[in-house]
Amino acid sequence: MSSGSYYVPATSRWPVLGSLALGAMMIGLGIKLVYDTGLPLVFIGVVGVVAVMGLWFRDVVIESQGGLYDAQMDRSFRWGMGWFIFSEVMFFAAFFGALFYIRVFAVPWLGGEGAKGVSALLWPDFVAQWPLLSPPDASIAGPQQVFSPWQLPLVNTLILITSSITLTIAHEALKEGHRKTCRNWLTGTVLLGICFIFIQGVEYYEAYAHYGITLEAGIFGATFFILTGFHGVHVIIGTLILAIILMRIHKGHFAHENHFGFEASCWYWHFVDVVWVGLFIFVYVL
Repeated sequence: MSSGSYYVPATSRWPVLGSLALGAMMIGLGIKLVYDTGLPLVFIGVVGVVAVMGLWFRDVVIESQGGLYDAQMDRSFRWGMGWFIFSEVMFFAAFFGALFYIRVFAVPWLGGEGAKGVSALLWPDFVAQWPLLSPPDASIAGPQQVFSPWQLPLVNTLILITSSITLTIAHEALKEGHRKTCRNWLTGTVLLGICFIFIQGVEYYEAYAHYGITLEAGIFGATFFILTGFHGVHVIIGTLILAIILMRIHKGHFAHENHFGFEASCWYWHFVDVVWVGLFIFVYVL
């Protein structure tokens, strides 16, 4: 209901159901990594998360189109989206920090820096270098080779940078009231997101089939898949969000002066693009 200054939503079951679905997905993933089973639970969790997101989006769209949101609610949405993106920044900062620690401190220490006597005794033939193709423990197989940054990674970088440009054009077109132009450029953005996901899948296949880069391939394999994998999940989510926004544009939703749902999706997509630029530099190039 609305009291004229702030919208108070009805009691919702989606937060609880979403938490349960996400918990099932993560528990299943943990079981899979430790015991090599648990995929059915992961599948149930993923389906549950997607279903909850879709139904929750539906309710928000109905409330928005029903005129239940006012200026105060718009400010709340903006603050909420801002804090959400900040939490995502901290999420990726933790993984970038782990990569920095491994490359700047851990690998040189394993190579003997600061403790040459102990290191020479434990791993006399170990050479501290990055990418770490030969882990100090001989029982761990490192990757056979690493990706050239100037092939598939560069293509994906250009795709995401281009997608930010097309999305910005679509957003500006909406603000000017040119809905057909907005639809066309937003369609292009969604297609670019799909292309990125496809190419990332090809890269993962090449990593496992020909490069020896797996989750078990030492610290390089683990950090590579954790960083690029979580980013890939964000791209998939962002593409789904933009696809939903595109469907809403086709239905005539959003006014040129009031369209925070569209704007929030732009914030998220640009954030995902910036993270990829960091990944391209620190994972592939350096």
